Amino acid sequence: MGKGNQSCVTEIELLGFSDFRALQVPLFVLVLAFYVFAVVGNTLIVLVTAAHPALHTPMYFFLRNLSFLEVCYTSVTLPKLLVNLLSESQTISFLGCGAQMCFFLFFGITECCLLSAMAYNRYVAICCPLQYALIVNQRLCAQLAGGAWTIGTLAAFSQTVSIFTMPFCGPNRISHFFCDILPVLGLATTDTHQYEAAVTILTVLLILVPFLLILLSYSLIISTILKMPSAEGRHKAFSTCSSHLLVVSLFYGSAILIYMQPTSVQSQGHDRFLSLVYTVLTPTFNPVIYSLRNKEIKSALRKS
Repeated sequence: MGKGNQSCVTEIELLGFSDFRALQVPLFVLVLAFYVFAVVGNTLIVLVTAAHPALHTPMYFFLRNLSFLEVCYTSVTLPKLLVNLLSESQTISFLGCGAQMCFFLFFGITECCLLSAMAYNRYVAICCPLQYALIVNQRLCAQLAGGAWTIGTLAAFSQTVSIFTMPFCGPNRISHFFCDILPVLGLATTDTHQYEAAVTILTVLLILVPFLLILLSYSLIISTILKMPSAEGRHKAFSTCSSHLLVVSLFYGSAILIYMQPTSVQSQGHDRFLSLVYTVLTPTFNPVIYSLRNKEIKSALRKS
């Protein structure tokens, strides 16, 4: 940053759940249990799908990417939350706050795009089964995954730089447990209306557009399934999509509730609890959803 843009704030206080002191120790135990389960469960899926040649298919390629993302995604926010729940000092350095926001946006946006790519994979598998091997080849899988990671990188870096080059010479407290965009924007000592508009546009592009693509894919999938003459075939097709649909519902449901609600509602801090859904519950449930409902993964786990 140039001298004119240097910040007066050297650290930011994350108030988190400090107004619920009686719940801090139980919340610490709960979050720690979920975090360990999320890391172990998703790491197991990465290792098992990589180790077994039978699982080297497009579906498990995307699942491997998703599970790796979930390990990184939870590790950006939860360790700091766990420390703050048992600590008197709940601060994070200004630079650390910028790094946390950048990586949080990076992994979150990448996951949005990856879930959309997984929906497209299911669409081709069910609606164009005879052409599936030709369309969804190794090259396309790499391009879709690479595109998701690239979009996440560019969007996260540009947003973080644009926010943290603003002057921060006023208050340094945010009512959240990590450095999210809107709470941090509220600390800037300048007019942030243009930045808030930019955040809204980015939200529409990077959350709603992939979500709409997922809805389009599944509307075509459901239309194709309903035309199947066999009840057994319909049940099998629905079961292959149910795991992905559950994950999408958990992730997008909480994200849309937070980032598409009015700023006045967000300022009340109620989004802290909704944020726990997609930072704690979704990564924890992913390995459960995919392993308990998937015979191939359960078989590979038993062999391992």
